[in-house]
Amino acid sequence: MAEQNMNQGGSTGSTTGTSGTTGTSGTSGSSSSASSAAQDKLESSRTHARRAAEDLKTAATSMAGDYADKATQVWEDARVRVRTLQEDGEDYVRENPMKAVCTALGIGFVLGLIFRR
Repeated sequence: MAEQNMNQGGSTGSTTGTSGTTGTSGTSGSSSSASSAAQDKLESSRTHARRAAEDLKTAATSMAGDYADKATQVWEDARVRVRTLQEDGEDYVRENPMKAVCTALGIGFVLGLIFRR
């Protein structure tokens, strides 16, 4: 479309140039160059926006990967801790069965009193 305007402006300028009025040909020439400059600026802005979006996507993907790795590590650490606590509890019950049974009865009695009300 801009090329059509430039072609029309160029032919109009040469026609008007022969009739003696050159003021309009200068205006249409600067108008088409302003349009071309605006399109160049728009294209530059569009390219810049695409690059910024790609950079943001790359950074977000990288951060998501980092956080996923950290979450996996924390989950594994929590599983190891729970397993260790479970094993320690089982060892304590095997070593002190009477204390474990009395403790369980006491806790059950207290919970029974609390929930009865």
